[in-house]
Amino acid sequence: MSEPETSGINPSQPRPVRLRDALLRARIEAADRTGVVVDLRDAEVARLEILNDALDPLFAQVPEQIDLFDRGISQGDTPRLWIDVVAHIMMGRDKRMYRFVQDTRFGRIVLAESHDTAVIVEAVTDYVARRMIEREHAMAVLPEPKPEVAEPPRRSRVWPFVFGFIFGAAALFGIAVLAALRSW
Repeated sequence: MSEPETSGINPSQPRPVRLRDALLRARIEAADRTGVVVDLRDAEVARLEILNDALDPLFAQVPEQIDLFDRGISQGDTPRLWIDVVAHIMMGRDKRMYRFVQDTRFGRIVLAESHDTAVIVEAVTDYVARRMIEREHAMAVLPEPKPEVAEPPRRSRVWPFVFGFIFGAAALFGIAVLAALRSW
């Protein structure tokens, strides 16, 4: 670097740092770091696109009426290849390993992890098959069991007889009283 200028300034005091120079250095450093991060993210996206292309034959076999799967690459902070709403593939920490994960209500579980695309394609194939079977089971309409016709509860035959007897006796007593009053 150049020597500090000594004209008009005490040589024991360093030259004041200009804010414009500090901002320029900070911008250059940030651009260098950002360039590295962008290159890594581009490499992740490229590897996910290679895997996406390897999955094309599998998804070509899925019938069109099954709309469980919505495959696509999201380009956020962590690029991901989505298989469906709960499962996706992302790159591992070394940016070369594929990690196939599923989000569950108990947390995220790793379904497969490998550097080889064929292993991940096999794991995704198994996952797609399981999801299709789950859909079939959910869509199957089981015949409803017919409710048994319950017989009405049996009533006791004694009480109607007793009430009938009392009512009949009261009626006969009433007729007898009426007949006795008329004859008087």
